[in-house]
Amino acid sequence: MKTHSQELKTGWSMKEHGPEETTGPWLAVNQVPSEVHLDLFANKKIPDPFLDTNELAVQWVGEKDWVYKTTFTTPQGSQEHGVTTALVFRGLDTFTTISLNGTTILTTENMHTTYRVDISTLLLPFTPEEETAEKSSAQNALGITFHSALLRGGELVDTHPEHTFHVRQTEAGRVPVRKAQYHWGWDWGPILMTAGPWRPIVLETFVARVEDVWVEYRLSGDVRTCEGEICAKVEGCTGQWVVFSLQPQGGGEDGEVVREKVRVESTDDSEGIATVKVPFTLHSPALWYPHGYGPQPRYILSAELLDSDDKPLDQRTKLIGFRRAALIQDPDAFGKSFFFRVNNIDIFAGGSCWIPPDSFLSRMTRERYSEWMKLLVESNQAMIRVWGGGIYEDDAFLEAADELGILVWHDFAFACASYPVFDAFLASVEVEVRQNLRRFRGHPSVVVWAGNNEDYQVQERYKLEYDPEDTDPESWRRSTFPARYIYEHLLPKWVSEEDPNVLYHPGSPWGDGKHTSDSTVGDIHQWNIWHGQMIPYQRAASLSGRFVSEFGMEAYPHLSTIHRFVTDPSQRHPGSMMMDFHNKAAGHARRLATYLSENFLVPADLASYTHATQILQAETMRYAYKSWRRMWGVPGARQCGGALVWQLNDAWPGVSWSIVDYYGVRKPAFYAIKRALTAVDVGVSREPSGDWTEGHVDPFEVLGGMGCLFDVWIASSRRERVEVQVVVRFISVASGEEVAEGITSRVIADANATTEVLADQRIKVCTAGDSPDNHDPFIIHAVLRSNDGRILATDTDWPQPLKYLDFSNRNIRVEVSPSGESITVSASRPVKGFVFEERERLTFSDNGFDLVPGEERVVTVRRESGHSEGFRWTYIGDERRGTQSC
Repeated sequence: MKTHSQELKTGWSMKEHGPEETTGPWLAVNQVPSEVHLDLFANKKIPDPFLDTNELAVQWVGEKDWVYKTTFTTPQGSQEHGVTTALVFRGLDTFTTISLNGTTILTTENMHTTYRVDISTLLLPFTPEEETAEKSSAQNALGITFHSALLRGGELVDTHPEHTFHVRQTEAGRVPVRKAQYHWGWDWGPILMTAGPWRPIVLETFVARVEDVWVEYRLSGDVRTCEGEICAKVEGCTGQWVVFSLQPQGGGEDGEVVREKVRVESTDDSEGIATVKVPFTLHSPALWYPHGYGPQPRYILSAELLDSDDKPLDQRTKLIGFRRAALIQDPDAFGKSFFFRVNNIDIFAGGSCWIPPDSFLSRMTRERYSEWMKLLVESNQAMIRVWGGGIYEDDAFLEAADELGILVWHDFAFACASYPVFDAFLASVEVEVRQNLRRFRGHPSVVVWAGNNEDYQVQERYKLEYDPEDTDPESWRRSTFPARYIYEHLLPKWVSEEDPNVLYHPGSPWGDGKHTSDSTVGDIHQWNIWHGQMIPYQRAASLSGRFVSEFGMEAYPHLSTIHRFVTDPSQRHPGSMMMDFHNKAAGHARRLATYLSENFLVPADLASYTHATQILQAETMRYAYKSWRRMWGVPGARQCGGALVWQLNDAWPGVSWSIVDYYGVRKPAFYAIKRALTAVDVGVSREPSGDWTEGHVDPFEVLGGMGCLFDVWIASSRRERVEVQVVVRFISVASGEEVAEGITSRVIADANATTEVLADQRIKVCTAGDSPDNHDPFIIHAVLRSNDGRILATDTDWPQPLKYLDFSNRNIRVEVSPSGESITVSASRPVKGFVFEERERLTFSDNGFDLVPGEERVVTVRRESGHSEGFRWTYIGDERRGTQSC
C-alpha cells in the first residue's frame, strides 16, 4: 500500500485540566494547529490579549494545565501485515502527556522538536461495515495534556542548584525549558505563556516510507562543477528500490537531469532505517544567488520508494539550491574582516533582524510569511537574521527566502542567558538541533548558523569563567560558563555532521573570544545608540564594526495601528499609560525623550509626536546604513561587511524598534533603508561641528559657520563598473535659493565597492557677516544620475540639530493623479521628513523623504480596490502640528 497521511485538523475540543465541576466544560476548537489563548478568546473566555492592558488579564492562563482531545477513525488497511500507523506531532508547546485509548504513548518537553509514535498495536479494530456507522467502535480517543511551562521552569531551576541561571531578560525559569524564550516576555513583546499543538498533527499509515532526501555536494573553485551524493533515509523497505531524481525546476533542454535506481540492501539500526546514497555530477550547474546578484534557480530533488513489482510506496520531493557560501575572516588593516562571499562574490549584507512575527505562531500562514519576505526585496535588503529567542523558523519562511533570494542568518534557540549542561538538557538539545539542521539543509538561502544571541555578553556581565586559551571542552563544561561547551564544541560538531554546506559562528555577537564590543573582529551589537552611552545617531560612522548584526532606534507605529491597540480615545496621547504599556523597552520614556529633545521641537499631540519619532528612527537608519555601507570599501579592505537593523517586525501591536509594525504597516525608516541600500547609491556628509548634545552651543559653529568640509561617495552592489554623474547643490533652508555654486562630476563607480567622489571638500557660503544672525543654514544635496539622465539616488545632509532650523513657509504642493494611483510632491523650500500616513493595505513606493526645490517626487500608491479615503500627510515643522488630507 502507498503511504497515506491525514492531518488531524478538526474535531478537537479543549479545557483546563481537571474535573468539569471546577474547570468548566469542554470548549470547541476551530482547528489545529492552535494555542490555548486563541481557543479561549474564540470561546469568549478571555479578552483579546493584544488590546489595551488585556495582557495582564490573561496571565493566569500560563499557570494552568490544559487538555486537548479528539477522535479519529482507524485507517483502512492499517491492520494488515507489515503496515505501520504512526502519529506525528510536528510541534507541541511544550511539556505534554499524550494518551491514546487510555494508554500513555508519549511525554514531551521540547517545543522545537517533532515527535513520531508508532501506534499500530493500540488502534481499535476496524471493519468495513463500521465505516459508515454513526458511532464506530474504531473511533480512537487521542488526548494531550499540556503542563504549565511557567511552573515547570521554576521547578527545573530548583532541581539543578549546581547551575546559576543568569538571565538578562525576564526570569530564570525560562532557561532550562526548550520553549520559545520570548513567551516569557521581552523588551519588545508581552508575557504570553502559550501552550497547545502549535504545529500540525498527522496520522500516517505506511508499509515503507522516505524519511528524508537531501544532497551532500561540493562546488569546484570556479563554481562550474558540482559533485556529491544524493542521499535518502528510508524505513521498512529492505530489498526494495529507491529511485532518485534531480532536475532543474521548470525543466528546459539545457539542464542536466540525474536519475538513478538503487536497491536497499540493509538497514542501519534496529528501527529499520536505511541510508541510501548515489553519486552525481553536474556540469555548469544553475547556481542560486542573493537577489540583485543573480537568479535564484532551484532543483527538484526526489526519492521514490518502489516495491519489487515497481509499484510506488512513498515519495519525498523538495526544492533545493546549489551555492558556495564563505565567511571571510582575514587579517587586514582594520583587524580581521567579517563578510559573506556567495559564489565567489562579496556581499554587503544590509538587512534586518527577525523576531517571531506573532505571539501566537499557529496563526501564521504561508501568505503572511511570503508578504514579510517580499518586504525585504522591496527595500533592497540582502539578509535576514533570525534571532535566537524565538523558534526554528517555519518551512514557509525558508521557502520564501529561497524563492526571493534572501540570505538567512539563523541563531540557534538560545538567548540572553547562561544555559545549563545537565545530561537531560543536552540530550533534548541534540535532538532539537539535529532535526532542525536536517529540515533546513538544502535551502540555499540559509548561509550561517550562530550559536546564540548575546550569551557571551551574559558571560561578560556576570564575570563567568572564559579563557580563550583553554581548548579543553570538558573544562568548559565544568566552568561557571558551561554553555561554552554547547556553542564551541557540540553545535559546530552537529552542524558539520548534518549540513557541511552551511557556515557556523559561535554566537552573536562574537569575535574570536575577544570582548563582544571589540569592533575589530567578528560581529557586534551596536547599542550605544539608544542603549548604553546613548550616543547621537549622527555619529554612527564612528560606531561601526566589522559586521553590525544589531542596532536600532524606537519609533511609534502609524496612527492607524495605535488606534487599533488603544481602544480608549482618552489614552491616545504621548506618554499615556496605554502607550507606555505597549512599549516594553526599559527606560524607553527617558531614551526616546532624550533623542527627541536633542533633535526636534517636541510636539504634544499624538499625530505630530508619532511623526517626530518616526523621522528620528528614519534619520538613524539613514546615518547608519549610509556610513556603514560606505565602509564596504574595496576588495581587501572591507571595513564593514554588513548591517542588520533591530528589528524588521513585531510580535504584537506596540511601540518598538521595528521598521514595519505587527500589521505590516511600514514606518518611514523602512523607506530610509530602501534608499540607502539601492543598487547604486550616493551619500553626502559634512564634518560634524559643535557638541550641541551637551546643551551649551555656539549657534554659529553648530549651523556650519561660513562653510564646512564635506564628503560625497558612491556605494555600488553592481557586478560591473557603471558611469554616472554626480551633481551637488547647496541650498538655503530658509529661502530655497542656492548659496554657492554647485559641483558636477562625471564618475566611473567601481563594481561592488565604494567610490569616493569628493573628500574633505570645503564649501564657502556667502553671508552678510560673521554673525550667527546673518548666517543662512544650508543643505548639501547630492543627485546621482545615469548616462541617460535618470535619477538613480539622492541624499541630503542637513545642519544639525534640526530643531534649530526654521521650517515655516515651505510652500508644498501635493497633486494626486486622476486615477489616484500616483502622487506628485514638490516644494519651494527644503522639506524634512515628508510622510504619508500609512495603514494596513495602503502603502506607497516611497515615504519619509526630503523635498528639495527644483525636484518633484512622484510616489506610487498601492491600496485595496474600493478604498477611497484621502491621503493624510505631514512634515517636520508643519505649522498645523498635525496632518493634511488630499
